[in-house]
Amino acid sequence: MDKTDMTEKRVFSLIGEKWMLVAATDKNGKTNAMTASWGGLGVLWGKKVAFVFIRPQRYTKKFVDDADVFSLSFFDDSYKKMLGYMGKVSGRDEDKLAKSGLTVKSVGGAPVFKEASLTLVCRKMYRQTLDEKCFVDESNIGKWYPEKDYHDVYVAEITEEIAG
Repeated sequence: MDKTDMTEKRVFSLIGEKWMLVAATDKNGKTNAMTASWGGLGVLWGKKVAFVFIRPQRYTKKFVDDADVFSLSFFDDSYKKMLGYMGKVSGRDEDKLAKSGLTVKSVGGAPVFKEASLTLVCRKMYRQTLDEKCFVDESNIGKWYPEKDYHDVYVAEITEEIAG
């Protein structure tokens, strides 16, 4: 396997298999986070960007919507159970950050976790709800959106990369 193949495997594994925490702090100073496995990294509008997808019913969406910045945090495999918990439990129901055992600090207004092996601080640039009329492959509608709860896609400039 050449270096390009290995780099691509790492990037796709980082988000799709290892998962990430999407975290933001609202205007009242409360932080919430959720596990995500849909998103990507790239270049758009001359900037390094991340893009993530959040369903409308997710509690963290309100935090991301209220904030100018959010973070994407990646963890080593020993945190997989915690990531599962952060994806299943809603911050509406309990203080899952307190129960997660994670140490939170703020960098540029975005929550950053001390335990993360990599954190990307992201400044929102674009948000749009996926539109059913725009699906070229309509099989994805029934497969992923039987409730018509289309994700919002957020494109954000990566303003800081913090290695743990």
